[in-house]
Amino acid sequence: MGKGCIAATKYFLFLFNLLFFIFGAVIMGFGLWVMLDNQSFIMVLQESSTTLKVGAYILIGIGSLSMVMGFLGCIGAIYEIRCLLGLYFTCLLLILIAQVTAAVLIYFQRDLLRQEMSTIVNKILVNYTGHNKTSEHAWDYLQRTMKCCGWTGPSNWTENVLIKNGSQILYPCSCRNDSIGGTESQETGLCQSLSSDWPVHSTGCVSSVEDWLLRNCGVILGVCIGIAVIELLGMILSMCLCKSVQQEDYTKVPKY
Repeated sequence: MGKGCIAATKYFLFLFNLLFFIFGAVIMGFGLWVMLDNQSFIMVLQESSTTLKVGAYILIGIGSLSMVMGFLGCIGAIYEIRCLLGLYFTCLLLILIAQVTAAVLIYFQRDLLRQEMSTIVNKILVNYTGHNKTSEHAWDYLQRTMKCCGWTGPSNWTENVLIKNGSQILYPCSCRNDSIGGTESQETGLCQSLSSDWPVHSTGCVSSVEDWLLRNCGVILGVCIGIAVIELLGMILSMCLCKSVQQEDYTKVPKY
């Protein structure tokens, strides 16, 4: 391989590693968001779902490892160190295999995941009080923003302990449909209804979440494919550069 090709490969690999470092930071940031955000549907599931918590830790781990690999790949590319390039290729291959495996498992276990989500949400609805519980506020936020009610529909709320046993006709305030008349409007908690027909949205949140995923599946798929392409190109470039390095010169590596 000519010197010009080696130089081009080296700097292309440096660029791809920089992008890989950035993608690693994005993945780690998403994992941290899943763990820390308390105003989303994710928080509703996380409080009861061990699977989601483990998934968040895996995302943080993969993101951190990707950032480290990106850094090592940059150093290996610039200073042409074969051991770092080989280590980078191996770790990149393992990460790609892990991502494909996770995607396949999610696809084939989607019905089980949906059932688990249904169980978690129904448990929250039955025990809902509206008193400063993080998962309850997160569910209220979801119902308000997506204009939905319950998991499959408003009937899920009829099993709520306070609604079922209360002397008044109560309904979840966050389900309220503003186009229908009612007595009061609150963002959280339970509100009193004037009649047995609740002034709420008739659509269940499972339908709203699925519609959101369908509307954004192109973006999600594009991001996943983009990450996979960058990883594959990084592996190819690292192998090409590793083969072209005949003798390593460690004197070029800065000493700290």
